[in-house]
Amino acid sequence: MSQATVAPGGTVAGRPQPQTTAEPAGGPFIRHAPDGRRAQYVTSTGFSGFISQPTVSAPGYVKSYKLQTLINAHNSTGAPTVTADFPDAFYSLVQMKDAFGTQLITGPGYAALKEVNLYSGQFGTDLMRDPLNSPVQSVYSTTASVTTSVTFSRSLAFEFAKAYGVISGANAALLPVLQLNTAATSALFSANVPGTGLSAQETLDSDFYWLPSAPTDPPGLGTTAQWIYQPSNPTIPSAASQLVQLPRLGGYLTMIVLELRDSTGARVDKFPTRPKIYVDGVPLIDTLFTTWQEDLAISTGIGAAASNVASASGGTQAGTIPVARPAGTIGLNRKTSLSQRDFGLFDTGEIFLNTNPGTQLELGGFPWPTISNTPATLNAIVGQVVPSGTLIQGLPEV
Repeated sequence: MSQATVAPGGTVAGRPQPQTTAEPAGGPFIRHAPDGRRAQYVTSTGFSGFISQPTVSAPGYVKSYKLQTLINAHNSTGAPTVTADFPDAFYSLVQMKDAFGTQLITGPGYAALKEVNLYSGQFGTDLMRDPLNSPVQSVYSTTASVTTSVTFSRSLAFEFAKAYGVISGANAALLPVLQLNTAATSALFSANVPGTGLSAQETLDSDFYWLPSAPTDPPGLGTTAQWIYQPSNPTIPSAASQLVQLPRLGGYLTMIVLELRDSTGARVDKFPTRPKIYVDGVPLIDTLFTTWQEDLAISTGIGAAASNVASASGGTQAGTIPVARPAGTIGLNRKTSLSQRDFGLFDTGEIFLNTNPGTQLELGGFPWPTISNTPATLNAIVGQVVPSGTLIQGLPEV
């Protein structure tokens, strides 16, 4: 019986491959640029402070910063009451700029961190659209006279589609700038404010794509996605019938987030029963607000109920809302190019709303509801893509 032979140069099954193995040339950027993460800094800045630590380079293209915050306190003998914007209100102002000073994310902590993470889809999808559902998030104890803390993680994302919108991070002389103002304790507590044991720690990491192993650049390098918080005009009296003008824009809009606050600064769900959205005087959308909420739930899951059935006693809905819509906020979604569903970074950009600096967006209420503390202010934080050339539409990584 003849013996089987192995051809010279044959490969033995199970032989480990070298770690330097590279993908064959050609194909999209992400084939050659694996994901990476590295530390930026750890600092300890408490209430009423300012953080402007320099960022450090990463050997590739930065797609987001991850900011994790730990706040410690010792509660007084009276149980504290946390504010509605807790814990994101710890940051009174967030300013994220690229190396050339372009504002990428600007606004109060609640808008720039919680609302952008929730509505943009750049942080996560499904249950993880809401950063409050992160396993990092802890619950602050409001028991009197105990030492307690809260930890929360938020993302400052540049990437709005896969590898699209990233920032070059390898040049140590041209790096993004993150500036954070921290608020007074009154921003987090409305009653029985803790006065002792107060401290905070901020940890910043960067997520990036490694420099590719083949000569290729990410799609549309230089394109930015910007989230800038601005008030609309005019302010809104109680039960007024009027249009409110959103700030002038000038890019491709991915998501329009509207936030309504009364004269005390509290978020209030006082949107018109049938709001109208005008673009350059043309009523683009005329809808019941409840149907607008339904649209948002369909596209993002925000506000959708689970097991929304009557309780055993009847007459009361016993469902839960896994991803809640924050009171006083609503979003108009333009990231549903592939489906009625928003898939986060998976979108072709075909239905982004194209605007220029002369475009006027307005929200009309005829009338607006009765508002106890007036005038109310409608704030807008809008996802705006500013391309470096022509906007890439379709799937640039395929």
